[in-house]
Amino acid sequence: MGKVKLDEIDHQILDMLIDNTRTPFTDIAKKLLISAGTVHVRVKKMEEAGIIKGSSLTLDYVKLGYSFIAYVGIFLEKTHQTKFVLERLTEIPYVTVAHITTGKFNIFCKIRARDTNHAKNIIFRIDDIEGISRTETMISLEESINDKKRLMHTIFNEL
Repeated sequence: MGKVKLDEIDHQILDMLIDNTRTPFTDIAKKLLISAGTVHVRVKKMEEAGIIKGSSLTLDYVKLGYSFIAYVGIFLEKTHQTKFVLERLTEIPYVTVAHITTGKFNIFCKIRARDTNHAKNIIFRIDDIEGISRTETMISLEESINDKKRLMHTIFNEL
């Protein structure tokens, strides 16, 4: 599928939704001086084209008791075990992100935990997955930047 063409109204709608996915279509319509129905039709069109894929909820993990973040680099015994290992990782809800990578690790993932003891148990669960030869863990001292909105705004400004 080729690149989808968006006009200025589409860009403005996306720009507002990037800032707050819960912005009512009526509010967007008022700001853009168009009807709420037009906003609805355009958002639906962008969803059908695969540009908009749902919306997300941002949680404050610290307030929920999950302030501990670590990154786990995974070394596989054999690269053909990648799919199997990824399927096992999805069974561990504390593994929030996983990437197949080049370089030092076969898989690189992010985990969220309550504290160091909880993180240790999660890492032991990862280590126990068949096909993993070893792991290497890096503890996050602070999440300094976590802002997808800036990238999304930049992408839509470049279109």
